Amino acid sequence: MAERKRSQSQCSEGSEHGSDASNHFVSINERPVDDISLEFFYKPHTLLLMFVCVVCLTYTAFTRDETKNWHDNVYNGLIGVTILFMIISILTLPNGPFTRPHPSIWRCILGLSIMYLLLLQFLIHQDYDTIRAAIVWLDPKMANYTIDSEKEYGVECWDITWTRLYAHLDWFAFGHYWGWGMKALIIRHYGLLWSVSIMWELTEMVFGHLLPNFYECWWDNLVLDVLVCNGLGIFTGMQVCKFLEMREFKWESIKNISGAGGKFKRALLQFTPESFTHNRWLDPNSGYMRLIAVIQFMLIWQMVELNTFFIKHIFPMPAEHPICVFRILLFGVISAPSTRQYYTYVTDPKCKRVGTQCWVFIMVGFSELILVLKFGLELFSQTQISKMMLWLALNIIVSCGGVYVSMEIYKWRHHAIEKPKEMSAEDKVKKFLETSLADEEEDQEVFPRVSRTPPQGTPVKQEVRQRNVKLPA
Repeated sequence: MAERKRSQSQCSEGSEHGSDASNHFVSINERPVDDISLEFFYKPHTLLLMFVCVVCLTYTAFTRDETKNWHDNVYNGLIGVTILFMIISILTLPNGPFTRPHPSIWRCILGLSIMYLLLLQFLIHQDYDTIRAAIVWLDPKMANYTIDSEKEYGVECWDITWTRLYAHLDWFAFGHYWGWGMKALIIRHYGLLWSVSIMWELTEMVFGHLLPNFYECWWDNLVLDVLVCNGLGIFTGMQVCKFLEMREFKWESIKNISGAGGKFKRALLQFTPESFTHNRWLDPNSGYMRLIAVIQFMLIWQMVELNTFFIKHIFPMPAEHPICVFRILLFGVISAPSTRQYYTYVTDPKCKRVGTQCWVFIMVGFSELILVLKFGLELFSQTQISKMMLWLALNIIVSCGGVYVSMEIYKWRHHAIEKPKEMSAEDKVKKFLETSLADEEEDQEVFPRVSRTPPQGTPVKQEVRQRNVKLPA
């Protein structure tokens, strides 16, 4: 059988705890890869990679014609910067909490999030016209695109027909369902998921005076969004979580599998989790800091969701624009390791630091918020302070309410033990007599001890030694 080894990210080489998965911070920030069977794919190959980079860069530099179109030059320059940064990310950044299908993929995702964070820092220092010109340069069709402020949303809400309901089941509805299924796989807690879902619908109602497309009919908010799309997505995702938690993970080296079919199946399984555990965000024995951390997590989630709509409103773009889609996909992939790192930091008292990906994720969220506030001053000048205060109060109430309900359900399911009934003096006497009779019957069933009589003429000391009893000489 082939020898299987363990690998770790290059940035942890030389660290005292670099390969110790029991180290609580290392396990979420630089998780090592256990049971390596194909060593070639887990070696750094730094010199080979550098040689390939130099050859490709030399070929690109001397074969392209830079005099034709400066737009192409900028495009190719940006692509080259991105590719080189991804290579540096593979060589230097930590694995994060996941190692499937390969640690290099999660290092690239961390690298992309860092690049996006740096881009936000650059945009914050520009003016509105410069950012708008950059968007038009990337996509000339956006030059004449504007938000349709005349379109009405949430009208004739009591005109409910099957045709109208069916018309709302479009690809946006599927996006709601799919998105909440993915969120369930990441958060893995019914209480938090339902709290975030309800909080988001309340957010849409409160911010409707700023974003007209937030105005929806009551049946669209409560029935189609919360119960149908979000509810089914949460249920589906949690069922997948339940299946993965019950599954027994036994990974066999692809070298030990015979047949092309078996090897192909094992290769596909590489894209599934190595292990899957239940998330226990709330604990009856935890203090108030756990409650604050969970509420903070839900508020950050709301902020990131709100940034999505404000960005495409302040810098007018349709929801299906590649920039919007790329941003949603990027947040989708970086939220998985970020949530795991935040969860470990909150629930594990021995983990004293938040993970790198989680830190970058939170910084990206606040950087987007600063960008929105800077260039949306005119929009936010219409803000109704009373509604903002109501939104903040509702978020806190829903968060605390969701936490409280989750804790009560947990106590009912796991700690609801019936108190013993008080016994009267007569019942205590009967129980004592029954116990005494049972002990006497048990003693009568024990066989009497048979003593061994030594044969005549046998010395006493010799007989005792035959019974393995050590006597002094």
